[in-house]
Amino acid sequence: MKAVILAGGEGTRLRPLTSNQPKPMMPIVNVPMMEHIVRLLAQYGFDDIVVTVAFLANHIRTYFGDGSEFGVRMRYATEESPLGTAGSVRNAIDELDDTFLVIAGDVLTDIDLEMLVEGHRKNEAFASIGLKRVENPVEFGIVITREDGTIERFLEKPTWGEVFSDTINTGIYVLEPGIFDFIPEGLVVDFSSDVFPRVLERGLKLYGHVVDGYWEDVGTLEAYRSAHEDILDGRVHVDLPGFRVRENVWFGENADVSPEAIIEGPVIVGDNSRIEAGATLRPYTVLGNDVVVKSDAFMERCVVHDHVYIGRGSRLRGAVIGRASDLREGVRVDEGAVIGDECFVGEGAIVNPQVKIYPSKSVEPGALVSSSIVWESRGARTLFGRRGVRGLANVDVNPESVIRLAMAYGTSLKKGSVVTTSRDTSRTARALKRAIMAGLNLTGIHVMDLELAPVPLTRFQVRTERAQGGLTVRLVPHDPDSVEIRFFDANGADIGEGTQRKIERLLYREDFRRAFAGDIGDIVFPPRAIEFYTAALEASVDAERLRKRHFKVVLDYSFGAASIVMPNVLSKIGAEVLAANPYAATASAAEALEDVAARVASMCDLVRASGSDLGFVFDADGETATIIDDRGEPLTSEIALLSLVYLVCAQHPGARIALPVSVSRGAERIAQQFGAHITWTKLSAAHLMEIAGSGAVDFAASQEGGFIWPEVLPAYDATATLVKLLDLLAAADRPLSEIVSDVPTSFVAHEAVPTPWERKGTVMRGMMEWAKGRDTVLVDGIKVLYPDGWALVLPDPELNVTHVWAEGENEAAAKRLVAIHAGKVAELTV
Repeated sequence: MKAVILAGGEGTRLRPLTSNQPKPMMPIVNVPMMEHIVRLLAQYGFDDIVVTVAFLANHIRTYFGDGSEFGVRMRYATEESPLGTAGSVRNAIDELDDTFLVIAGDVLTDIDLEMLVEGHRKNEAFASIGLKRVENPVEFGIVITREDGTIERFLEKPTWGEVFSDTINTGIYVLEPGIFDFIPEGLVVDFSSDVFPRVLERGLKLYGHVVDGYWEDVGTLEAYRSAHEDILDGRVHVDLPGFRVRENVWFGENADVSPEAIIEGPVIVGDNSRIEAGATLRPYTVLGNDVVVKSDAFMERCVVHDHVYIGRGSRLRGAVIGRASDLREGVRVDEGAVIGDECFVGEGAIVNPQVKIYPSKSVEPGALVSSSIVWESRGARTLFGRRGVRGLANVDVNPESVIRLAMAYGTSLKKGSVVTTSRDTSRTARALKRAIMAGLNLTGIHVMDLELAPVPLTRFQVRTERAQGGLTVRLVPHDPDSVEIRFFDANGADIGEGTQRKIERLLYREDFRRAFAGDIGDIVFPPRAIEFYTAALEASVDAERLRKRHFKVVLDYSFGAASIVMPNVLSKIGAEVLAANPYAATASAAEALEDVAARVASMCDLVRASGSDLGFVFDADGETATIIDDRGEPLTSEIALLSLVYLVCAQHPGARIALPVSVSRGAERIAQQFGAHITWTKLSAAHLMEIAGSGAVDFAASQEGGFIWPEVLPAYDATATLVKLLDLLAAADRPLSEIVSDVPTSFVAHEAVPTPWERKGTVMRGMMEWAKGRDTVLVDGIKVLYPDGWALVLPDPELNVTHVWAEGENEAAAKRLVAIHAGKVAELTV
């Protein structure tokens, strides 16, 4: 049988190590990654191999030649431009006229390929996929199979809310030539996302086989280091180069190791390398060929490529050193640092943890090279959280960091694009925004700066001025020592996960576009943003009816930017206003963030004392608010949501509403009463905004006090919520307290179950199996439906917990249901 090796990957996440070589040629225990794959294929009788190549293809051709040195016949199919996994295989169609195997050239594995082929033939399959169970399936494509092994569903790079299994696609396939009928020529086509779903639709036999043995996608620097440790620990069977001189210690041919050197295995020393007296090699150190380690040097858990010089007294821990680099006397390279090919590091220089030095760079003697990646605090999984990028002000998020982040964001956009920026009242946000604007300009991006503005106005400006994106810098709610940077797409909604990952890749590999002098971006200050925003709000309601009704309201602006916008808006609707904290202030805003409960209680007293129709406590960003009814009672987030759903449905029969799947069934009962339709969404704000901006929704709401009025803006907007709420109350001609009394009572319980990251996939697979035979909703997590309630199980994307919500016909029933499901989750975490 023939085999195809996919070897066109650039390995961008492995830079700077892959800056000068294709990823399949990265050495693992001194042998190119792809050579391990070639030898595995030869072991199982695949002696006719086609290699698809693209990036730096000559490196691969030169090394492997015709394959005779490895006991196989090798030919090459070149991609002139990226065609995807399936498109690159189609490039080799002339060589593949019978059943063939496809495998990536940049993974480390020892799985039994013969077993996979036998399973394919036994099932008379059209296509078979090698599957593997992993601890963290989020970074891979998940495959859900039936009991007979046939494939039911694919999920490519899922979120935790979509993890219904821990079984992932290894990228190893056995295929029939008919597969080419599903791969159009010359287009970018992937097997998982394009070809296999179409094969399923056609009803052809598509099988998944869970394989035994080791498999690792060596896609990150961390995975690259851990792959070496796994080999040295014997977790994967590969041929180790050199001679085993004692337990777990291998020396290459002509290696010169002083008897006075301290070697603690497992250790590999490559051909022609020299280790001088007094040098120490601690466990999990791998040295390439022609490496020199001078006296008194210390190395632990390091991977060193060929032709490297390690000076006397140098200390390296957990580092990777690229080919032909020169580290002089007394150099220190700390945990997680990576030095690219042909670098020079002068005497006494210190390379701090996680620093990446790209090829052919020089570090002066005595220099301190600080980390350029400072975003992640300990335990953080990704750069982006629920609300963008956040960290301690001027510590994690400092001017140097935000310039690099802004350059990564600017590089992700086309040169000449326009980005709208804004900030809150804090001095921290003002300083950091200036650095961000500089970073954007230097990548050729123009900036439209609103200066001080609420978040909804920023989003509105992005949409109406047709900017390509936007961002705002603000203090973190309830944490005035921290700052967050939030990013918006061209529709003013939060950027999606795909864009987040693109920015992360650009930032981590430091691959920034640098504009020429004549292309550096400009900065403009739009003069009438508030005027246009106010006009849009006024057009969305019956302003004349509002003026006649002449509502009396009590507002707390929380010293935020909403105080700049609201006077214009209120003048258009004729409301009588009693305002608290009615101006923007830096120090006061930080205090306001910490004292919400006390201010809400004070506002309740003001509403009752003044006989107002309602009270409204804005958050400092102007996105969400606490609503107080005419009796001076604050509405919980759930009651506020159901009250607004009631008003929208009552005044707009047949309304289309978007709500997260964790909202109570009270919303469904209201919708049924008025003939409205509910679209269920994920819990993330980004997904709710995406649905709200689709044109098929009249109103959307979250359970965190965020409400969306798509005709104005497909994002949270507290100002729009106040105006629309007053308009709905005017149309209903009823006080808010009466609406609240008509809202169905609901009983929802919640519990967070501690769940290690490596167990989340197992938990979700176990919950899917446990829920078999029951009605389920798989919009976000696993929602199990019962006659008198429901339960929702959803892994947290940032914390090591799994959330369980449950609704019952009374409080006791809700708590009982949540306890059952939380208990099951707890069982699966063990």
